[in-house]
Amino acid sequence: MRSRALGTTRDGARPCAAWLATLLTAVAGCTPFARLRAEHHTERGEALLQADNLDAALAEFQAAAELDPQLAVAHSRMGLIYRRMGDYAQAIDSFVEAVRRNPLSFDDTLNLAQLYHFTQRVKEAIQAYLHAVELRPNDFDAQLNLGTCFQQSGDLQQAVERFEKAIAIDPNRPHAYVNLGVALDAQERYYDAIRAYKEALERDNRQPLVLVNLAHTYMNQDRLKMARQSLEQAVRMDPQLAAAHEAMGYCLFRMREFDEAEGSYKQALACDWRLPRAHAGLGSIYMLRYLEDKSAVEWRERALDHWHRSLEISPDQPRIRKLLAQYKPRSDDPEEALLQAR
Repeated sequence: MRSRALGTTRDGARPCAAWLATLLTAVAGCTPFARLRAEHHTERGEALLQADNLDAALAEFQAAAELDPQLAVAHSRMGLIYRRMGDYAQAIDSFVEAVRRNPLSFDDTLNLAQLYHFTQRVKEAIQAYLHAVELRPNDFDAQLNLGTCFQQSGDLQQAVERFEKAIAIDPNRPHAYVNLGVALDAQERYYDAIRAYKEALERDNRQPLVLVNLAHTYMNQDRLKMARQSLEQAVRMDPQLAAAHEAMGYCLFRMREFDEAEGSYKQALACDWRLPRAHAGLGSIYMLRYLEDKSAVEWRERALDHWHRSLEISPDQPRIRKLLAQYKPRSDDPEEALLQAR
């Protein structure tokens, strides 16, 4: 894979220059006496913050910022306090002000990026993380989180590159390989994804969810026996892992072992009934039984019921809607037809 310089785009431009330009505005100065008073408020705020007296600390930092608007640390500390209070909008505003006054602060930039990310403002998070990795290219968390943001935005190639940079910084963290595997699988680079998942398992072999991911990649390659082995291992590790039972149900369904698939889907729903694919899978199994013997209408009713439940949990399933429309009961009774039309 061809690498690019950290913090640059494909054409060599610095990606966050425009973003920084929006932050860097002129700030009014203050007198030396006001600056001294602001520093005094800051010192008191730091002591109160250490004592977990958040309200009093916030008041001190607010007073400091009013006296000396250029005092980046006052805005930074307000951001930390608002974050601890759960007021994420105010925390973001405070860290924006802190970075505006001190664009070289990695910690403030990272805090801002994390808050954007947490509040689902992914595009802004990407720009902030890009600035963070310019300031500190070898920060593992900044590179990893930037990759996650690119993945959420649909830019899988950038996601892969950032995950690989994180791994190069610290090759011993298994979750970086997991994230890389997910991005590679989404690109249909299945062998590379399998290798990434196995790297993660080599560093920590007690990861049943990684085994589930690995199984899905095997299923994407139609390697159903390998998928089943991975899922059996995941279930042994965590018998209550609903995702493992659900994936096992799908794997067994594709292997046409319908009775065993039914058991796995039921076990998944016993662990977590809010699994739309488990309901959809059970519906498909029951409809197959009805189609084998159309006098056994109870199987059709069970199938339709599970498909309805699946759509109640996750309405965006065109395939299940199509199946419902195809197999719903139809009556030759004119009165019944009128009732259904209403």
